[in-house]
Amino acid sequence: MSRVGKLPIDLPPGVAVEIRENEVTVKGPKGELCRSFDPKMSIALEGGALVVSTGSRDGLGALHGLTRSLLANMVDGVSKGYEKLLEVVGVGYRAQKVGEKLVLQVGFTHPVEVSPASGISFSVEGTNRIKVAGIDKEAVGEAAAKIRAIRRCDSYKGKGVKYVGETLRLKAGKAGRAAAKKK
Repeated sequence: MSRVGKLPIDLPPGVAVEIRENEVTVKGPKGELCRSFDPKMSIALEGGALVVSTGSRDGLGALHGLTRSLLANMVDGVSKGYEKLLEVVGVGYRAQKVGEKLVLQVGFTHPVEVSPASGISFSVEGTNRIKVAGIDKEAVGEAAAKIRAIRRCDSYKGKGVKYVGETLRLKAGKAGRAAAKKK
């Protein structure tokens, strides 16, 4: 049995849960999320908390913990929401919001437009900080990863799009070439 799966999920005020067989709908002040779970998992609402249990001990510990974590993420998403912060680094590199779209100028000959998926919103702080927000943790992470993949930071100058707080290991470059020119 999973140690994570055993923990109950406390529901904050304003969050309602509806359970139909293996489909769970969570409604809160930020929105509504719905997800289907494996029929081997038993999800119940007991005393203002969600409880996940398994009918047997047939190696379902990982699935038990996963189901509980996904439910906890749904509850947190509809009550607080999720956000990822990205930073654009480089001379002439910038981001701006045009309507709902995000427009990036990151060293290509053309600006790159990114449209948000449903339930995702972009905001730009200054010219180099991007905030990706939404209620679905998976969708927020995927949208941030797609933006970062447009121009990942290179390992020599550190220019590109990175997560805020991400540390880069920069390479030294070609020291042998500079020494050869001196001769």
